[in-house]
Amino acid sequence: MRPGTVVSLVLEPRTDDRRWTAVHSSAPATVLVSGWRVDADGTAHAALRCAGTRGGTATITALAKALDVAGAARGAFTLEVTVVPYPQEG
Repeated sequence: MRPGTVVSLVLEPRTDDRRWTAVHSSAPATVLVSGWRVDADGTAHAALRCAGTRGGTATITALAKALDVAGAARGAFTLEVTVVPYPQEG
């Protein structure tokens, strides 16, 4: 990704008893997650925006859990994102 880039993340409905609950970025200063929503059919959507002007990496984790089970949601999908800054002129 390049700084200023926005990428749409679409997660298909799960086939098990779990449902998508949230998406987190390990480095929100590098990749910011926004616009999180889950549709009635179970499809989840989020926008990933490259927020920083410096390079770096971030791990995007989508969490899922069974609706009728207590406890924390677990990571079900992981995406590694590398931000490559534009070359600067001298």
